[in-house]
Amino acid sequence: MLVILSSIGSPKEIRQVADYLNSEFEMKDLGTTKYCLDLKFEHTKGGIFIHQSNYIEKVLKRFHRLSTPMVVRLLDVNKDPFCPPAHNDEILGPKVPYLSAIGALMYLANNT
Repeated sequence: MLVILSSIGSPKEIRQVADYLNSEFEMKDLGTTKYCLDLKFEHTKGGIFIHQSNYIEKVLKRFHRLSTPMVVRLLDVNKDPFCPPAHNDEILGPKVPYLSAIGALMYLANNT
């Protein structure tokens, strides 16, 4: 299977490449890309908007954080971020595999 994301070049150049590849291989035009590697592509008049909102929602559901409100927190310069949390600090809990949560966040950060 060969997947071509044709976002570079004019429509004429893209068609020429597709025609050449079609003469060499059996191909099927699936139209514009909507999803690829958990990235969502939204085609607008102004261009292409790429985001990961579906993946983010999936990660939040997986780690039981979908209803967690978004807040902005400033770091306390007097607190060591690597110390164990205080008794009243919220932690992920036993339901959430910590390494999986970190891996999902790293994938999200590196994929954008």
